[in-house]
Amino acid sequence: MKGRCAVSAPEYWKYYMPQSNLKVILLKHTPDPEAVVAMAAKLCYSPSDIEGLQEKISRKDQQGFVERLVGMGHMSPVEHVSFTFAIEGISRACSHQLVRHRVASYSQQSQRYVSESSGFDYVIPPSIAEDDALRAEFEQFMADAQKAYNRLIERLSERGLKGEAANQDARFVLPNAAETKIVVTMNARELLHFFRVRCCNRAQWEIRAMAERMLELARQAAPVIFAEAGPGCLYKPCPEGEYSCGKIIEVRKKYNAGSTG
Repeated sequence: MKGRCAVSAPEYWKYYMPQSNLKVILLKHTPDPEAVVAMAAKLCYSPSDIEGLQEKISRKDQQGFVERLVGMGHMSPVEHVSFTFAIEGISRACSHQLVRHRVASYSQQSQRYVSESSGFDYVIPPSIAEDDALRAEFEQFMADAQKAYNRLIERLSERGLKGEAANQDARFVLPNAAETKIVVTMNARELLHFFRVRCCNRAQWEIRAMAERMLELARQAAPVIFAEAGPGCLYKPCPEGEYSCGKIIEVRKKYNAGSTG
């Protein structure tokens, strides 16, 4: 059984996960996503048939049009493009937050069908990893959870429960720190919302690190759609109000969004 850890500065909004532990892969996305958005938007206002409209769009650079569309907040055409990510190296605590975003599809590694008897990986929060005593206590708890899990599997097997029948009950002792893998599909509109709330400094450090990596990949695939994506304070006052992290200038600098507004 091995642990996962991240060490950083003491402020909670600076916590991060090293890329060596967190892995995010953009598996697939709608081909030529910005042309699809342009097609969907222009269809609303054009008398042309589909083939004629498609030909016009293929001959013209759509960057300016899609920029205006997103800038005006005309977001329904953006829903026609989707992105599928494979994610691993995150905790169950993180995945529980992720699946709260309901306009999405998820396929997560099952603790019912996948046995953890050979040892589960886990994520150590940075605030614990940087304190030797706390880390030792945390790791001992993980070891005890592993022993309890294996003991339950053994005793349940003796009673005739094997495989998934034993796993589904023994997993109740596994912690939120247990590592998981998940495939996520979101349309671009939901991704923009996801980045607005999960790239925020007040988001939990683990899901923020994951969201930032997802944004990097989404921006490579659709640079116009995601040009201004990121936390909600980039171009407007901080939506967190009195709960703001107080780092709006630093955040805007990080995302090259300026420092006014």
